[in-house]
Amino acid sequence: MAVSVTLPALGESVSEGTVTRWLKAEGERVEVDEPLLEVSTDKVDTEIPAPASGILASIKVGEDETVEVGAELAIIDDGSGAPVAAPAPVAEAAPAAPTPVAEAPVAAPAPVAPAAPAPVAAPAAPAGDATPVLLPALGESVSEGTVTRWLKAEGDTVEIDEPLLEVSTDKVDTEIPSPVAGTLVKILVGEDETAEVGAQLALIGAAGAVAAAPAPAAPAAPAPVAAPAPAAPVAAPAPVAPAAPAPAPAPVAAAPAAPAPVAAPAPVAPAAPAPVAAPAPVAPAAPAAPVADAGDAYVTPLVRKLAAEHGVALASVTGTGVGGRIRKQDVLAAAEAAKAAAAQAAPVAAAAPAAAPKAAAAPSALRGQTVKMTRMRKVIGDNMMKALHEQAQLTSVVEVDVTKIMSLRGKAKDSFLAREGVKLSPMPFFVKAAAQALKAHAVINARINEAEGTITYFDSENIGIAVDSEKGLMTPVIKGAGDLNIAGISKKTAELAGKVRDSKITPDELSGATFTISNTGSRGALFDTVIVPPNQAAILGIGATVKRPVVIEADGGTAIGIRDMTYLSLSYDHRLVDGADAARYLVAVKEILEAGEFEVELGL
Repeated sequence: MAVSVTLPALGESVSEGTVTRWLKAEGERVEVDEPLLEVSTDKVDTEIPAPASGILASIKVGEDETVEVGAELAIIDDGSGAPVAAPAPVAEAAPAAPTPVAEAPVAAPAPVAPAAPAPVAAPAAPAGDATPVLLPALGESVSEGTVTRWLKAEGDTVEIDEPLLEVSTDKVDTEIPSPVAGTLVKILVGEDETAEVGAQLALIGAAGAVAAAPAPAAPAAPAPVAAPAPAAPVAAPAPVAPAAPAPAPAPVAAAPAAPAPVAAPAPVAPAAPAPVAAPAPVAPAAPAAPVADAGDAYVTPLVRKLAAEHGVALASVTGTGVGGRIRKQDVLAAAEAAKAAAAQAAPVAAAAPAAAPKAAAAPSALRGQTVKMTRMRKVIGDNMMKALHEQAQLTSVVEVDVTKIMSLRGKAKDSFLAREGVKLSPMPFFVKAAAQALKAHAVINARINEAEGTITYFDSENIGIAVDSEKGLMTPVIKGAGDLNIAGISKKTAELAGKVRDSKITPDELSGATFTISNTGSRGALFDTVIVPPNQAAILGIGATVKRPVVIEADGGTAIGIRDMTYLSLSYDHRLVDGADAARYLVAVKEILEAGEFEVELGL
């Protein structure tokens, strides 16, 4: 009896799938629930299991072909056909070969089928007891999130607290960890789909619920083949019918002897033994070929998108998936390897001639592409437009001599690192000076309440620090920065910047700023006309620190000296802050930095 294999529904709004690879060839035996083929959609890659045990009689859809949900993919013969177990009757009765050949196959597959399904069906049971992965609350007023990327695929094994997926909200991008250890049985919300807080994102079953299924199938297939092999030597029937029957059993015995387990199914198609036998030996050899040249392996849309995001050339990646197919993990590993190589090459580049950095610059992977704007990029853009449209923004700039600050840092950085456990950068000095000046210039640390027509002057200096990350500009907040010393500011800055870059930052750590500092000078900019964030009155921009000759006061006269100089720019809402207010604040920050009275805090 023929059993049809169809393309199942693979998620809401998924109407079609592409066959990426057949795991079985025509003529091979398959067990119930054993993976038959791999299918890729625009949201997920998955395996399609066999609905019944038997022989894969016909493949209807080839690799790289796309079909609708419900379409017929293949036909499985459940074993009622005569040719399935031809060797068995030879051992029973040689003279009546044609008759027993039709009868015996029914009895022969029977013991084989129960042997394999037993281990295969066992792992499937935990799926009923699967643990749901829910979208957690991601901060006050956050009611939904968008799945930006799945870090695991269906069938992957996951550990407890291991990151499963990335979710983006209008306030933060974060990773959702696995609540339990086990196997990712089902993904319920695809990439770029939005779900409410508390919604089910996926199901996790017991360890091995999906991944373990193919394992028992492998030994189960050779087992029945081994039984006919000894039966084949009962070529005694050959002499029983010396006339014509003798040559017939002879090829049957020869066939299983050479290809062992794989060629056993070859006699299934007596009319065309050659075509059936050909694909059988190819199956074991297929995985080796693509591994040698992974660039030729099929690449799913999700993997291709991930490679573009990380700037990874797929032709240079060796796939570890079935048949050498490139998986998400392979792309991520290649990206990490590239970063490590770049880090090792950095000291060499520094020691190389001036032309070396130019040679090291590689073309961007985004050249010539049109990509979807990320949710984070949209949020940043909306906030900037809102700020520009709702405020009367203006920028003032002062020049600051930070020679003393740089000298203090040089003297204290080694002992500071040993004592505090974090590096001493110039940034904490600027944050300290900015927070200290805010105490005396409350108009800079304020907010206009549009609806009430009032102004709030804050009694705490909550300073946002703009951090450049791969996902875009994010601004974690140092709460109560005005009450911290240099060490406290250094530790908090390092902690928050690390969380941003590792995607561990929380919405609460990104909210509540009353004033913001942006250090674009760390990337070499001389100064910026930075944009004031919404609900704030001002933002301080720090330019690059450069050595240059300046006129200085020395011994009652003037002289020219080499000094460390930088620009500070203050952008402010002119509805609340006047130019004189901005100038007074900038000068206050300048005087604190140039005085450099931080010896006590640095232990000097």
